[in-house]
Amino acid sequence: MRIVIAGGHGQIALRLERLLAGRGDEAAGIIRDPAQADDLRAVGAEPLVHDLEHASVEEIAGILDGADAAVFAAGAGPGSGVGRKQSVDHAAAVLFADAAERAGVRRHLIVSAMGASPEPRAGTEPVFAAYLRAKAAADDDLRRRPGLDWTILRPGLLTDDPGTGRVHLAASTGPGAVTRDDVAAVLAELIDTPSTAGLILELIEGHTPVAVAVKDVAGN
Repeated sequence: MRIVIAGGHGQIALRLERLLAGRGDEAAGIIRDPAQADDLRAVGAEPLVHDLEHASVEEIAGILDGADAAVFAAGAGPGSGVGRKQSVDHAAAVLFADAAERAGVRRHLIVSAMGASPEPRAGTEPVFAAYLRAKAAADDDLRRRPGLDWTILRPGLLTDDPGTGRVHLAASTGPGAVTRDDVAAVLAELIDTPSTAGLILELIEGHTPVAVAVKDVAGN
């Protein structure tokens, strides 16, 4: 399979690319900074240099052409302001989905966030509230696309601890943390499980092996 990942230099994306390449898939990551290309090659991925904040739908559709799946794992990142939450976490996600539809790439996954909502809880820090609104808007856009077999993954608090390979994956998990290693492992399994299309899933650490957790939510 060929899988194209938006936000290809992100901490989850690099882990996912390593997993995909290690199992024999063809991973390609979209990056904005050419200086990051060697990091992608080091994990076995093909770097694709494009700026999703300024690219056209046609340009991104061109690089998605022939892919088997698309994964949106991009984000404005810590330290960015309200404007970039909108331009990356929402607008770039919409452009990527538009491009996937145009290229005919039906399998589409997006890394969202637990708590994504158009109305974050009162008292939420303003920039984080903008992030949650942007993620919710991107999710809502994806849910309205019958031309895509989408799955929305909403991890809890992300950590850099070593992955355990055991998670709690469900429509609602309650709050919790999860390692980036395990998020990547779940994404890799979801790519291979098209029967999870149409699901919005929360993810935290747990006791169920990743493959079993994905099989359970898919109803297989």
